[in-house]
Amino acid sequence: MKNWTIVLVVLVSFLFPLGCGGGGDVVDEGVMFRGNSARTGAFATEAVEELKGLKWKFKAERAIASSPAVKAGVVYFGSDDGHLYAVDIRTGREKWKFKTQMGISSSPAVQSGVVYFGSSDKHLYALDAETGQEKWKFETSKKVSSSPAILNGVVHFGGGDGRIHALDSLTGEEKWKTNTETSSAISSSPAFYAGVAFYKTMWDVYAVDVATGQEKWRFKENGAYTDFSGWILATPVVFSGTVFFRSADGYICALNAETGQEKWKYNTEKGSGSSPAVADGVLYFGSKDGHLYAVDTLTGKEKWKFQTGGKIFSSPTVVGGLAYFGSHDTHVYAVDVTTGQKVWKYKTKGSVVSSPAVSSGVVYFGSKDGNLYAVE
Repeated sequence: MKNWTIVLVVLVSFLFPLGCGGGGDVVDEGVMFRGNSARTGAFATEAVEELKGLKWKFKAERAIASSPAVKAGVVYFGSDDGHLYAVDIRTGREKWKFKTQMGISSSPAVQSGVVYFGSSDKHLYALDAETGQEKWKFETSKKVSSSPAILNGVVHFGGGDGRIHALDSLTGEEKWKTNTETSSAISSSPAFYAGVAFYKTMWDVYAVDVATGQEKWRFKENGAYTDFSGWILATPVVFSGTVFFRSADGYICALNAETGQEKWKYNTEKGSGSSPAVADGVLYFGSKDGHLYAVDTLTGKEKWKFQTGGKIFSSPTVVGGLAYFGSHDTHVYAVDVTTGQKVWKYKTKGSVVSSPAVSSGVVYFGSKDGNLYAVE
């Protein structure tokens, strides 16, 4: 990407947060899963258009499914080994690590010098981003896989207990919680639009008021799962007044954000496997049939599809005209969003379900081989 183009994208992002579609809520100064509070998966940063190779890799003790967050020269991510890691982006060396009692699939959010993340040990944690020291932790009755978001001083996340929680970001004190009246866990991350948070349970989509936790509407699905693998990755995305999500039967669905009414739905050969990304009126998502799909957000009609050699549970990230995502075939791909053609791919030694984070010309992602990769 030319330097003047990069400058223009960054300037525009200050005026109009990338991918929010207008009227969305924006989290100040922070980074999080899918890049912003609308969870669009679109970033205003320098793209990696021509792959040079490995900058560094960092070895954790077990697999990495958590998606990395990059902030102030540090990349933060969790591992199945139960640690939350902070690694220097220049050297790939560990700054600190924090031990929980079980694995971490939740992707961290970083804001105002604090890292927030969930663990399978049933807690939501807040750590000092510089030192890794615990500031507070909040206990639930079941594991926390949801990736938190911080909005106006409140941490929002879904719990394995089937409840939506809102905590004071400074103290961890619970402000409200809601019972979704379902036995299914809430592993999706919240997406925000115009004062409303959208959550996906195993069977339904909920829209709740961010200030009170009161339900505004609920979309009940009729489908049934035949393959439970990867469903926890299905975080909704909000764009131009529409909520997009993976349904129980594998469809990608579009709902009116105000009313919850269905606009359209799209089915792949084996059902969607990842959280969708959206940019410039196009929705991108991976499928268990091994394809990355590009679909028009207004009509639901397919624009193109790109085939890999394995299932795709990694959620795509869109930067500078490229979509980056991982596959069970052990590769991370960069695909041109206009043509659907491969630009480059990078091989690891394990499947990649982590969603890539792109920052200043470097792509960061975790692999089931236990490594966090930085490629440029």
